[in-house]
Amino acid sequence: MSKKRGLSLEEKREKMLQIFYESQDFFLLKELEKMGPKRGVISQSVKDVIQSLVDDDLVAKDKIGISIYFWSLPSCAGNQLRSIRQKLESDLQGSNKRLAELVDQCETLKKGREESEERTEALTQLKDIEKKHIELKNEMVQFADNDPATLEAIRKAIEVAHQSANRWTDNIFTLKQWCSNNFPQAKEQLEHLYTEAGITEDFDYIELSSFPLSSSHEADTARQLGEDEA
Repeated sequence: MSKKRGLSLEEKREKMLQIFYESQDFFLLKELEKMGPKRGVISQSVKDVIQSLVDDDLVAKDKIGISIYFWSLPSCAGNQLRSIRQKLESDLQGSNKRLAELVDQCETLKKGREESEERTEALTQLKDIEKKHIELKNEMVQFADNDPATLEAIRKAIEVAHQSANRWTDNIFTLKQWCSNNFPQAKEQLEHLYTEAGITEDFDYIELSSFPLSSSHEADTARQLGEDEA
């Protein structure tokens, strides 16, 4: 034997509205919870059903004293349904108007875009141009290292590194001189220590003549080469 199907929310709402329409009276929630089961709506779900009807303005509620009463008249429901219908009709008219505008725009955009050999050829050329544009952009990325601004930034970084290296070289020479003056008896030990640290006899300041530091330097170098050849 199959189990009896329970009422859906809409069916429960309809059952509870019938209570209001038939009596046209005011009820407390606990009264509705007692009357609900007689219509097939269990008392535990009456509160949620009534609240959904209140949310949809199909049932009114108000606090009188310390009690909250619920009521709904057929005329109120009729007015609510008519209001909903008017809103839906207004929305439908707006949607139809918007649809007509979009259709007109579509027809306007189609003009001059009819399929033809000229249009097909133009689209092909456009695709070729776009492809070439992408290729050129990729080439520009590859040659970014040769950009004048990038080269100038590299030159400046080399200058800073060169100055820092020679500044430390100068500090090392100063430290060696100080050690020699203050510990002359430890000359051999100090030399051994310098060698272990990589400070050999050929240790000296770094020359930067082989690096083009600026555009003016490049011009001077080119002019010097011309003079040498002459």
